Formats: sequence, structure tokens, C-alpha cells
Amino acid sequence: MDINLEAKYLKKLGNGDHKAFDMLYIQYSPRLKHFLTGFIKNQDEASDMTQDIFYKIWTNRETISKVDSFKAYLFRMARNMIYDYYEHSLIEENYQQKEQNKPAYGDLIEEELYAKELSLLIDIAVEKMPAQRRNIFIMSRKDGLSNEEIAQRLNISKRTVENHMTQALAELRKIVYSLLLFFCKKNTFPTVCAFPLIRQLSYKDEKWAKTIYIY
Repeated sequence: MDINLEAKYLKKLGNGDHKAFDMLYIQYSPRLKHFLTGFIKNQDEASDMTQDIFYKIWTNRETISKVDSFKAYLFRMARNMIYDYYEHSLIEENYQQKEQNKPAYGDLIEEELYAKELSLLIDIAVEKMPAQRRNIFIMSRKDGLSNEEIAQRLNISKRTVENHMTQALAELRKIVYSLLLFFCKKNTFPTVCAFPLIRQLSYKDEKWAKTIYIY
């Protein structure tokens, strides 16, 4: 959605305009549900979460109408629901205050923030993998071991390692893709808007850089 049009709808939302709320819901709810489904693995629960988020948006419409980036605000709400769902505490830094005084067109700042968030979400996805798949993935991507070295250390076949890596990467591709769909402009192919995010993630967190270079 065009940033000026979004600002217009947010202003109307703050005044209790139901039509403005409906337009924001139509624009973002499918992306939000797709993003949540990538983590929750249950479409019904993801739908319920999406409804809960937009209920909170309507309830707090006067405050939300003043945010600089509705997408970033929506993403934070979805992220927090994911953390609560898994009863997680992987976050060691507090990102909540970053948005309040941020310039509306601070693209580089947003990209850096999204890269940090994506890295944390990947951490959660990896931790939720079956134990052997998680260990193999970490040994490959974090420790830099080859498939053959992993097979030797775990006393399993190289083919087993390859199969686990294929499944792990397929799962993470879905998560990354859903995040890109969430933030990409409409009619923009996700790989196009991915490059700034990839650059930031590669710079900030090298252990997951190879994970993101999958398109």
C-alpha cells in the first residue's frame, strides 16, 4: 500500500472510520495470516491470531493511528504472538522503543530492524526442529562443517545429513518468503525487495547469511 494512502487510512482509523479499518484489514490480513502460519503450522490458529491482532488494532486505534509504519507495528504484534505461543525468551535486546522516533522514510533503519527480527525468528524455527535435524543444521550453518564431517561426527550416512538439511532449509525458506511477502510492496517480486534485507542480515548475523541466500 502506498505510504501516503496508508497514512490517510490510519488517520481515519484514529477517528473510528470502519471503512478505513476494513481497507487496512483487506490489505494486510492475508499477509499476516500467511506469516503466522509459517511458524504456528496451524491455519485455524493463525486465523484466530490474525483476528486477535486486528481486534487490538481497532481497540487501540487512536494510538495506532499515530505510528510511523503500520507494517512495522503489525509485524511486532505478530512477532510477539509467536514468542508468546512458544513461551519463548530468545530476545535479549529490547526493540520496542526503536520505532517511536524513527523517521517515516527511514528505509535503512527498517531494513536493519527487520534483519534482526528475522534472525531471531529463524532461531525460534531452528529450535523447534526435531533434535537431530536441529543439530545437523547448526553444525552446518553455525559451525561450518561439511555434510561428510557431520555424518562422521554423528555416525550417520551422508545421505541422512543431506535429507535433514533439505528439510530444514525448505522450512526456513517458507518462513523467509512469508516475511518478504509481508513487507514487499504489492506487485513487487519478493526477490527484488529481499536484497536490502539480505545485505543487512549478512552483515549483522553471518551464521544465518547462507540460510537467506536461498532464492
